Amino acid sequence: MAKNILICDDAAFMRMMIKDILSKNGYNVAGEAENGAKAVEKYNELKPDLVLMDITMPEMDGIQALKAIKGGDPAALVIMCSAMGQQAMVIEAIQAGAKDFIVKPFQAERVLEAVKKVVG
Repeated sequence: MAKNILICDDAAFMRMMIKDILSKNGYNVAGEAENGAKAVEKYNELKPDLVLMDITMPEMDGIQALKAIKGGDPAALVIMCSAMGQQAMVIEAIQAGAKDFIVKPFQAERVLEAVKKVVG
């Protein structure tokens, strides 16, 4: 059965890019969120197998959203996405429970490698 994935990024074109990569490779994009607050809401509503979460977003950043999701569901699987030069935030995200991280600009192979590693 295809894995359900929630994509959280404040940039619509980034969500579209990730959705395209995942859809072409047999994954189901269960939903999209444009900020951390929406990501937490959608996670609770959809209970996806995996969340791809941008670190820098308005309203609630990806790390706050990660902590909120993990707080409600300790088994939640989250892969963080970050731009170059956000190493400190990536470390904080991993400590908060993120399973992996992908650096922007995305390379399809790297996205798929991370997703496969986390959800198979």
